[in-house]
Amino acid sequence: MLGAWTVTPRKRYGDPVGAGATVVGLISDTHGLLRPEALAALRGVGRIVHAGDVGAPDVLAALRRIAPVTAVRGNNDRGAWALHLPERATLTIGGRRLLVVHDRAAVDPAVAARMAVVVCGHSHRPAVERRDGVLWVNPGSAGPRRFSLPVTLARLRVQARSLRAEIVPLASGSAG
Repeated sequence: MLGAWTVTPRKRYGDPVGAGATVVGLISDTHGLLRPEALAALRGVGRIVHAGDVGAPDVLAALRRIAPVTAVRGNNDRGAWALHLPERATLTIGGRRLLVVHDRAAVDPAVAARMAVVVCGHSHRPAVERRDGVLWVNPGSAGPRRFSLPVTLARLRVQARSLRAEIVPLASGSAG
């Protein structure tokens, strides 16, 4: 868990990921705002996962221009465009199962125990933690700033024998 909302600056986006690795961009709570810094941070990923509160269909369209997208519906995703978004999604990447939901409170512990990774948003609080062998990642909010929370997303590196997630602060995090 990140303390006091501090984030460690990450390495350059172009760092080599190693043979057999897939890098997944994790983003949440865009609320209709897709920052240029978020797009830059996601370039080069093999897949993008949006953990809800997308805010507008054009956010998903822009993300799809970078990589295939898996997205779930958040509590603020309303309207005809959002009806096709599921409340939860499971996917397998590099032989590892991921569960994606908007609100961590909606996760059944028995379901989480069968996953390698659980990705959730909703709180706008970035976090990476291991619980009972499961990697839990909240990429934070990449959309409008909320209170004094940082503006972030995350990158997940998936390999057959390892999983690593890192929070990526966005440069324009000090603005709206």
